[in-house]
Amino acid sequence: MDTNSELILIRITGVDRPGLTASITETLSHYDVTILDIGQADIHSTLSLGILFKSQEKYSGNIMKELLFQASELGINIRFYPVSVEEYEEWVNMQGKNRYILTLLGRKLSAKQIAAVTRVVANQGLNIDAIKRLTGRVPLDEQKASVRSCIELSMRGTPKHREQMQAEMMRLSSELGMDFSLQLDSMYRRMRRLICFDMDSTLIQTECIDELAERAGVGEQVREITERAMRGEIDFKESFTQRVALLKGLDVSVMKDIAENLPITEGVERLMFVLKRYGYKIAILSGGFTYFGEYLQQRFGFDYVYANELEIEDGKLTGRYVGDVVDGKRKSELLKLIAQVEKVDIAQTIAVGDGANDLPMLSEAGLGIAFHAKPKVVANAKQSINTIGLDGVLYFLGFKDSYLEERGKL
Repeated sequence: MDTNSELILIRITGVDRPGLTASITETLSHYDVTILDIGQADIHSTLSLGILFKSQEKYSGNIMKELLFQASELGINIRFYPVSVEEYEEWVNMQGKNRYILTLLGRKLSAKQIAAVTRVVANQGLNIDAIKRLTGRVPLDEQKASVRSCIELSMRGTPKHREQMQAEMMRLSSELGMDFSLQLDSMYRRMRRLICFDMDSTLIQTECIDELAERAGVGEQVREITERAMRGEIDFKESFTQRVALLKGLDVSVMKDIAENLPITEGVERLMFVLKRYGYKIAILSGGFTYFGEYLQQRFGFDYVYANELEIEDGKLTGRYVGDVVDGKRKSELLKLIAQVEKVDIAQTIAVGDGANDLPMLSEAGLGIAFHAKPKVVANAKQSINTIGLDGVLYFLGFKDSYLEERGKL
């Protein structure tokens, strides 16, 4: 750098107003300075503006004098900090280091939650260089519907122990009642294109096989088989075969009635509108039944549905199914297959589910999210949503409420 040049950082705070940044930079322009870095944030109409510039040393006194006079006129505070060449070069050399995005989400966020999370971040040697709010402004009336709070932290560096950090975040998530997502800020994070959902207890707040079993009068037997499978006494395929067999003779009209009264999970309509509007490909990959998946497809516009097809003869269930069982392994295979068909890199995929048979696809996807999941799933997932509805996925994708059209807003 020219020995007659000087590096100066100015920090400006005060009440924000239109034209303030223009006024400051116009003053700097009189001395032909070079802007090396600039950043601005606004919190509750309070401005924080930083400008790092290079100027000729002979002009520095005049620049500071004019800016101080201007600050007095504008009613703002301004401070000046000289920056050495060594400090500047060190800052330049930091670019290219890993950047991580940490998203915190809940019905509301407290100082206790943020303090706990940022302490983990600091202990891992990461530096937070930006924080922004993704949700709309929080009303003081907490009784208003759809109140939630989400912030996104941009962090520079590499965690000392990534898995340990993830585990600590999961623990805090459970203890403090919040959700989080930790993602490497790569090109793929900004270009997710395919999202695959489990159906039962994810898109809908019930298990369809339980609904059918109750109508067939075999609810208790089906629950007993399910519990045996959860204890590991029988595998998913065997438990599925046994449960379907108990449905033999059930009239198909019952399925129509159940489908028309499915309890849709909070946030599904908003989520689907936004995903479709912004060009995502969306799939249902379910260990449930195609009949109900296709009903949701017609209602919400899913691009793909893969589930288990029940055999029907003379308007009644036979107690058998058609084709291969869609289990955890098959879900993972289907995720990769659809990605290939859509020419989407696996790193651009998202999977959302609640059960143990969702774990393979959650692990395979670029972003796997456990949604109101069983403890085993949460323990093995890297991201989870437990405090709000399914539209919480939008915040993990970086959407801001203010970006969304009227139908996509809360």
